[in-house]
Amino acid sequence: LGLDMEELEEIEEDAGLGNGGLGRLAACFLDSMATLGLAAYGYGIRYEYGIFNQKIRDGWQVEEADDWLRHGNPWEKARPEYMLPVHFYGRVEHGATGAKWVDTQVVLALPYDTPVPGYMNNTVNTMRLWSARAPNDFNLRDFNVGDYIQAVLDRNLAENISRVLYPNDNFFEGKELRLKQEYFVVAATLQDIIRRFKASKFGSTDSVRTVFDSFPDQVAIQLNDTHPAMAIPELMRIFVDIEKLPWNTAWDITKRTFAYTNHTVLPEALERWPVDLVEKLLPRHLQIIYEINQRHLDHIASLFPNDMDRLRRMSLIEEGGTKRINMAHLCIVGSHAVNGVAKIHSEIVKAQVFKDFAALEPEKFQNKTNGITPRRWLLLCNPGLAELIAEKIGEDYVRDLSQLTKLHEFVDDDLFIREVAKVKQENKVKFALYLEKEYKVKINPSSMFDVHVKRIHEYKRQLMNCLHIITMYNRIRRDPAKLFVPRTVIIGGKASWAAPGYHMAKMIIKLINAVAHVVNNDPVVGSKLKVIFLENYRVSLAEKVIPATDLSEQISTAGTEASGTGNMKFMLNGALTIGTMDGANVEMAEEAGEENLFIFGMRVEDVAELDREGYNAQKYYSELPELQQAVDQIESGFFSPKEPDLFKDVVNMLFHHDRFKVFADYEAYVKCQEKVSELYLNSKAWTKMVIRNIAAAGKFSSDRTIKEYARDIWHVEPSDLKIPPPNEPRDVVEDKTPNGTAA
Repeated sequence: LGLDMEELEEIEEDAGLGNGGLGRLAACFLDSMATLGLAAYGYGIRYEYGIFNQKIRDGWQVEEADDWLRHGNPWEKARPEYMLPVHFYGRVEHGATGAKWVDTQVVLALPYDTPVPGYMNNTVNTMRLWSARAPNDFNLRDFNVGDYIQAVLDRNLAENISRVLYPNDNFFEGKELRLKQEYFVVAATLQDIIRRFKASKFGSTDSVRTVFDSFPDQVAIQLNDTHPAMAIPELMRIFVDIEKLPWNTAWDITKRTFAYTNHTVLPEALERWPVDLVEKLLPRHLQIIYEINQRHLDHIASLFPNDMDRLRRMSLIEEGGTKRINMAHLCIVGSHAVNGVAKIHSEIVKAQVFKDFAALEPEKFQNKTNGITPRRWLLLCNPGLAELIAEKIGEDYVRDLSQLTKLHEFVDDDLFIREVAKVKQENKVKFALYLEKEYKVKINPSSMFDVHVKRIHEYKRQLMNCLHIITMYNRIRRDPAKLFVPRTVIIGGKASWAAPGYHMAKMIIKLINAVAHVVNNDPVVGSKLKVIFLENYRVSLAEKVIPATDLSEQISTAGTEASGTGNMKFMLNGALTIGTMDGANVEMAEEAGEENLFIFGMRVEDVAELDREGYNAQKYYSELPELQQAVDQIESGFFSPKEPDLFKDVVNMLFHHDRFKVFADYEAYVKCQEKVSELYLNSKAWTKMVIRNIAAAGKFSSDRTIKEYARDIWHVEPSDLKIPPPNEPRDVVEDKTPNGTAA
């Protein structure tokens, strides 16, 4: 048709229906589940407005609504025939036949299905996203003699449930609309799952009543963090109130059905819903949670008589001030398996965050290290590198990434080394052209592309990177003639709008842009150092920047980043990592050899030790002249001459309440960066280290992650059976198809 495919791809909007890591992980998991032939469904909300678009105006983040459906979405199919009711508010009546939830407000859940194709295996799974619709008699049922027009306008109130994604990453905001969203997706999904179970041959009906004994053998539900935790009391409500199962039977089935993945250890991220809010919105669920808690505490008390403090620590209900429900505790008690998302994170979960629960049921706690899909994160975004690898080891690695270890044979192959370097250079030139077009900054494509892209958060320590930039700038100015390895430092990410840390995150973005303005316009610096803040970082932009990256920044304070997945994407695409021993970085170092990553800074134990003795930022400031100079420049207004005290809050935080100890790791970070620059001067040695990293990236495929979930938690076997394409006769393979179990 004379159309350019790349141009067409640029036009399509991202479906930004999650907050970075968590949502993207789910997308990788869907790709892997389809590729592994698992009968799996991804359920979520069809937000009308996804994660906000970020504009940078005068160096500040400004949010714009993400109207991603404006031009329609060709991949989705509305399924009104599967629309389901979801109830809110109302009250509970207790009668001879049990509890009844009555006088509720009803919202309809309309499903939209998006196909999820497996890789070259003729398997297509489904992602089903729910959209909220008001029933047609909304506000018109009862004696409402009132205003017909107003009643129709009020339909918006119901439909607001799926209007917009809360943009909080690693932060809990206890808003009623958010709780409505969480229950909405859970209630619709469970009805859908039970409808499908009853329609299958397993939901055998003896005259009237469905037998649910086989339910956990046919259905596995994985809770992606605590956001869908209301599924536990909801399934209990269905079993006990509607299906009339005895409590103990219902609870046994429920526990065997659910498993919970924990994604963060930051206390401010843990969901703790006020009891009075839950009582108003979901009165029956609160009663069920109280009953679950009572039985749970009775059990603990029988094991640990008179240990009141343990009961308080392990309760689902937190007393003191406003009573709250600890959703993580609900998930642990209501699931048969609990996992963290990297070895070090799972250990922290067991030893610290949920210590009492792990002591009680150690067998319940597992690790499932995160992964990424090599289809999107290598084949699609870096075809040059994917093709080069295929020439050396064949194409099978795309479905079995562990085969990348075969690349170790070529680590001394001069031709291969040159080809790997050439692909990286081509990617850099292409991205440099993109940057020059978008940001009007001249980029030196032979400079080291030093990239730090992720959500802006204090624990991710973009500020430490910023201090390093200022230090490099000062060194160039101090001795302009001295050899300096040229760098283009690229930082990108969105600041979560509602978190109390939002003010700080906003200031960090402004600071980076202020520093960039000074550095990029200093003639003494020239092309040696350029700083760019990447606007509106999102999946489609990650696909451009990651293949062009030389150095990946993974510098969170040890013990704060549960796993990270960007780290894996950079590794697979031929970047080297500078990072702390945190999250999956630890396992990356284990796979590639610590000598092939630039590891620096405090370990988890060192951070704990520093907490015991008390972190004193002033000490580091006094002892490190270059740190002192950089901090003084920020404080004095060197980077904000028109508003000299613009960054006083940032400096004040670094000195007096920096939970993430930026100064404590500054010296080690700067020294490590010097080692990075030194290696970059030796292109061949650098590229050999790159090849060793790519060869060690196989573990970090989401295919491996999903196989572990399937075997250890869901108890399903991945099927390698290639379903024949629709134009070939089916009967040949029909009898070979196993009884697949839905995950």
